[in-house]
Amino acid sequence: MSVLRNTHRGRGLSSRAGLAEGRVLSDPSEPLRLLELCPAAAATALRDMPELAASLGVGAVLVKDESTRMGLGSFKALGAVYAIARLAAERVGGADKLTQAPQRTAALSDRVFACASAGNHGMSVAVGARLFGARAIIYLADTVPEAFVARLHRFGAEVRRAGATYEASMDAAQADCERNGWTLLSDSSWPGYVELPMRVMQGYLVMAAEVADQIGEPPSHIFLQAGVGGLAAAMTAYFRACWGDGPTIIVVEPDAAATLLRSIEAGRPVDAVGPSSIMGRLDCKSPSHLALDELARNADFFATITDQQCIETVEDLQRLGLATTPSGGAGLAALRHLGSHYTEFGLDASSRVLAFMTEGPEDGA
Repeated sequence: MSVLRNTHRGRGLSSRAGLAEGRVLSDPSEPLRLLELCPAAAATALRDMPELAASLGVGAVLVKDESTRMGLGSFKALGAVYAIARLAAERVGGADKLTQAPQRTAALSDRVFACASAGNHGMSVAVGARLFGARAIIYLADTVPEAFVARLHRFGAEVRRAGATYEASMDAAQADCERNGWTLLSDSSWPGYVELPMRVMQGYLVMAAEVADQIGEPPSHIFLQAGVGGLAAAMTAYFRACWGDGPTIIVVEPDAAATLLRSIEAGRPVDAVGPSSIMGRLDCKSPSHLALDELARNADFFATITDQQCIETVEDLQRLGLATTPSGGAGLAALRHLGSHYTEFGLDASSRVLAFMTEGPEDGA
């Protein structure tokens, strides 16, 4: 495990870092209202794991379990569905008009949404498009499991394989959107492209608001896994607004895709270089600019973990009744494999740790 203390904490990166302009939002009220239109919308569980806490030498481990989220099995169900619902509400003149099925299903019938995905974001785009009458085209790298292809087809999406990496599939999606006049709906951001990813991240705030309602006493430590950084940034923005500087926030990445850690180290966006990781949903080599800006300002540590550490953790979680993937259990893998960093992070027998199981098994419903 590599660990980097964030020296930009409290002030963020320099204005010369070349970041896209914009801020991660921290108000969940609009996504909470719009996502109520989804028949499958319901809060997911916050699970108290006393056996895990005892084995790790901390007072409590609380795990937000996203394996049942909206029938899609991942927190990402919140993001693109909200972004598309917001566009639909604007089109018909208000969210209240989307309660009528004919208007809702025809609201965006002239739109095509496309994205690159490692699986879960694509399903959110597919469901959002289907709810409001649009078409969805999802670009997948060759490494994305076929289980995701089958699930995307069930939600009415067209699937196109494009290249060996997430970055190659992103290039293909962006090129086709520009060529055909489609709407690119990415969960990452870069200069000139911030509005839609900002709304995707705002959708994730629903999960953070649920945690704040469920948890009681605030946590002392929060472990957040990251790919491009959207989840970690959204949770960080909300929890800082809710709990201030109290919790220590640790951002966790695959050692093969430590784009956020390397960017914090360099003081500017930096692409990661490394082999493919078994943590497929986190195996992103370029940071979201909005996410990097937020995390530079408000995260305390950045850490990397190995594929093997994640595999071992997923096996342990299975024995404890939590079924997930290496991507879904990555934050807990960092907690489990802290070693000498335990004291560096300020953990002790009184610590209350919040972590996220961000998805269920790859072959889930």
